[in-house]
Amino acid sequence: MKLNKLVTAIGLAFTFYSCSTVPLTGRRQFNVVSDATINQSAAQSYTQLLSDPKTKVITGTSNAIRVKQVGSRLASAIERYLQNNGYGNDYNYQWQFNLIQSDEINAWCMPGGKVAVYSGILPVTQDDAGLATVMGHEIAHAIAHHSAERVSQQYVSQGLGAAIGVAASTSRSTTVGVINQLYGVGGNLVLLKYSRNQESEADRLGLTFMAMAGYDPNQAVAFWQRMASRSGNSTTPEFLSTHPADATRIAALRNLVPEAMKYYHR
Repeated sequence: MKLNKLVTAIGLAFTFYSCSTVPLTGRRQFNVVSDATINQSAAQSYTQLLSDPKTKVITGTSNAIRVKQVGSRLASAIERYLQNNGYGNDYNYQWQFNLIQSDEINAWCMPGGKVAVYSGILPVTQDDAGLATVMGHEIAHAIAHHSAERVSQQYVSQGLGAAIGVAASTSRSTTVGVINQLYGVGGNLVLLKYSRNQESEADRLGLTFMAMAGYDPNQAVAFWQRMASRSGNSTTPEFLSTHPADATRIAALRNLVPEAMKYYHR
């Protein structure tokens, strides 16, 4: 009986919450978490990270200014596209772009447009187009609501009753608890690791976003080639990784460049 109720509740939740689509790709996604809830939690975690004494935010340097300038161009182009294509009411991002001192070759974007670029990746990005490649990809995760999608999956996989909670309109506290856990609110920042499908979708969106902002999408291939040369000969099979293999990613990007070029204006 309980199993039947669970299946019914999940079915109801899926019916009401699977109608959203990802911009550009048109993929339908299952999402039971509101933007307002997850964006608020992410903003809190972002603020905690920046205020942590262990975090060194770089300001006033040419690289810090470049991060903000490239981020601003991407955000403006993305917002224009969303507004012009009927998504304007679905996004209310309060963008922030910061450069953080770290040897780690990484960057990320939290829901709601909270972006961080680590200084260790700058030798690989090399120029504005390379930086736009990285930031466009990370921003794409947020635009595609990948975090909310993963939180929704977490509900179901951990048996937290998210679908039941949505169908029965339970309290918001359960949702907040899961988001806080995934984003490390109140503790160390724990960033989500996205699946290979979401990574590939972010590659496609990011390529188009950088083109919209006036950066040549062909440069994305060059950036990922530089990244591949740094990764060396990885022995991890692709099916065990949350990211596509370097060769797979580069080949896919080459195939996607013509699509992105339709949005490119120098």
